[in-house]
Amino acid sequence: MVRMKDKSVDLTPPPEVASVAERGLELRRKYKRGGTNVGVARARDLKGRKSLSPQTIKRMVNFFDRQEVHKQDENFGNEDDPSPEYVGWLLWGGDPGRRWAQQKKDELTESASRPKN
Repeated sequence: MVRMKDKSVDLTPPPEVASVAERGLELRRKYKRGGTNVGVARARDLKGRKSLSPQTIKRMVNFFDRQEVHKQDENFGNEDDPSPEYVGWLLWGGDPGRRWAQQKKDELTESASRPKN
């Protein structure tokens, strides 16, 4: 929970995001590809539903913005022969993680930009 000027923002990943990150870890273990050490650490935090920092939320949004292009790659989304980029995407929480991180970034930005009364 992060206390902003006028409200608190819960930065605890929801169960759906934790589940996708866990799947990413499973695929990485099974196929021995995808993701970086940072991605693995992110997946562990998401899987454990550890409250993240505002900076980490911004990093997540930036990651997804950079990696969106890979959704067109061959085997992106293929659970039987996943591309390394797909595994990396899942490690960061996949599509649910992207939506959640963007929502939290928006909440943090909105709260920070409100004038004090």
